[in-house]
Amino acid sequence: MALEIEGKIIRKLGVQSGTSARGEWSKQEFVVEYQEGSFPTQACFNVWGPDKVKDLEKYQIGDKVKVSFNISSREYNNRWYTDLRAWKIEAEASAPENYTTDYAPTGAEGSGNTFTPNPAEAASTGHGYVGGADSNGQVEDDLPF
Repeated sequence: MALEIEGKIIRKLGVQSGTSARGEWSKQEFVVEYQEGSFPTQACFNVWGPDKVKDLEKYQIGDKVKVSFNISSREYNNRWYTDLRAWKIEAEASAPENYTTDYAPTGAEGSGNTFTPNPAEAASTGHGYVGGADSNGQVEDDLPF
């Protein structure tokens, strides 16, 4: 089962290495803070192998990342140990360059129902605003609260 999580690297632990019956090994652990509902939560991931440790070097504390990982558990002396093994780390995608937060369609787009954020302009066009404006552009408030 492959899972993904997006968050911010808040800690990188030192590289651990050694030799086993299968040869030399290296691993590094890092902690990612992510939002779980209303509260920030932390998870400790690890990467295994010199190539994955080298990939982790390019990320610094504070970097926003997307981590793809697998969960594995093993038993040793009647105790269970669980690993979150990261197999891919990417910089978190930011909004595309052509992304805009302006939701107002231009006059050529849509059905002609345009949203005009300027109340004085809205009053003069009759679009998108309930109140009106006086000759100085001051908005008259007809809301009951």
